[in-house]
Amino acid sequence: MIIEGAAHAESSNRGARYAAGKTLRKVVPRESLANFTPAPNRNAAAIIAETERDCIQSLLPLRRESMAKSPHAFLRGAADVMAADLSTQPAPGIRAQVCGDCHLMNFGAFVSPEGHPLFDLNDFDETLPNVDVTVDLRRFATSVVVAALCAGKSERASRSTARVALKAYRKAVTELAAVSPLQAWNTRVPLRDVFAELRNRVLPAVAHAARSARRDEDDHADDFPKISNGANGDLRIEDRPPRLFHFDESIANLFDVNGLIAAAFANLPPHVAALLGRYRLCDIAFKAVDVGSLGTYCSIALFMSPDDEPLYIQVKEAKRSVLERFGLGVWPGVQGERVVRGQRMMQAATDVFLGPTRDPASQREFYMRQLKTRRLGDLTELLQRHDLLDYAKLCGRTLARAHARSTDASALAGYMGKSDAFDDALASFAMLYAQQNAKDYEAFCAQRGATPDRP
Repeated sequence: MIIEGAAHAESSNRGARYAAGKTLRKVVPRESLANFTPAPNRNAAAIIAETERDCIQSLLPLRRESMAKSPHAFLRGAADVMAADLSTQPAPGIRAQVCGDCHLMNFGAFVSPEGHPLFDLNDFDETLPNVDVTVDLRRFATSVVVAALCAGKSERASRSTARVALKAYRKAVTELAAVSPLQAWNTRVPLRDVFAELRNRVLPAVAHAARSARRDEDDHADDFPKISNGANGDLRIEDRPPRLFHFDESIANLFDVNGLIAAAFANLPPHVAALLGRYRLCDIAFKAVDVGSLGTYCSIALFMSPDDEPLYIQVKEAKRSVLERFGLGVWPGVQGERVVRGQRMMQAATDVFLGPTRDPASQREFYMRQLKTRRLGDLTELLQRHDLLDYAKLCGRTLARAHARSTDASALAGYMGKSDAFDDALASFAMLYAQQNAKDYEAFCAQRGATPDRP
C-alpha cells in the first residue's frame, strides 16, 4: 500500500487515513527501520570518486580538506554515499517532497520576503518529490547522532538526543494532522517562538541576530561578500580566497558567466524583473559553497541601487539529485526547476528572486536566488554548539512542517503511532549508521594522508 502525498485524494476522513497509515505497519514494521547492514559490495570511496568527476577540479583539494575536518563534516559531504545506502533500506511508502540532504546544518534562520526572521530548511540541492519520508528522517537522525558524538557526548546520550528529535517530529506531524491542509501549509516557525525554548545563555545572541537581520546591517562574517573600490573607482566584490574570488581560468573557461547571468535575468517574472531593474549590475565573483555542494559552480552577482544599497544574487548549478542517482526517486524535468519547486514546496516563505535558468552555451542547468545573510547562518552553529538537544527538537518539528505540505499527515501519523517505537527504531538505525560513517571517514582521511578527528 502506497500513500503518495498530495496525490492521495481526500476521499476519506482523518480517522480513515490514520487507519490506512497504521495498516502499513503490517507491511513494513516500524521495528524493521532499526537495522542497517552495509551491502557486500559497498564502496564509499568509489561513490565519492564518481561524484568528484563532475566537480570543478581546482576545488577538489578544498572539498576534501573540508570533508576531513570532522565526522559530521564528512557526513555532510557524503550525501551520495548515504543515498546509496538508503536505497537498500526498508521503507513504508509514505511519500513526500523531501529535502534529500537532511542534516542539522541544512536548517537555519533566515529573513522572509516580508522581513520576518524565520527558522526553516534552507538547502534544497538534493530535493526530490514523491520520495519516502524515511529518507529524510534517517539522514536527519544520523546527523543528530554524529553531531552529538563530535560534541563529546556518550553513545547513550547521542542516541537519546536523536530519539528526542524524532519524537518532536512525530508529535508535530500528529498536531498537523489535526488541522486543515491550509492551516498546515501556512504554519511557520518564527524566531520569536524559538526564543521561549532556548536556554538563557544563547538568547542574547539569538535576539541580536534577529534584530540585525531586520535592520539589514553590514555583515562581518568572513565568507559573506564585502564591497571594495576597484582601480577605476568601480564597486567590486572583495576577494576572500579560497572561498570567494574573481574567476581564474580554471573556472572562467567552464561557462560564459555574463551570458549565464543574462539568461537568469531573462527568465524572471515581470514583477521581479521590474524590481531588479531598479538595481545596476556591478560585479560577478565565484563563491565556493558549503561542504555538501563544494565543487559545484556558484557565482555571486553584486547589484547596487541608485543610492548604493547592495543586493547579492546567487546563481548556482543544479545537478541531478543523489537520490535519483541511486533510484530513490525520479525527476524528468530540468534540474533548476527541481530545486525551485522543491524549495517552494517545503519552505514556508521563499525568496522572490528564486527561479531556474540554463547556461545558453553549455546547456547546463542552474537556479538563482538572493544570497542569504550569513549572520543568521552563524546562529545555526551557535544553537548547535550550546543547545544541541533543543536545536535538534526544533529541527524535528520544522521537518514535520515541511513534509506535511506535500504528504498526508494523518497517514504518516498513523504509521508512526503514539508510542516511541518509531523514534526508537530510527534512533537505533542512526547509531549503526554513525558507526559506518566513522569507518568511512577514517578511510577517507587515510586515503588523503590526513589525521582524522576522533570524537
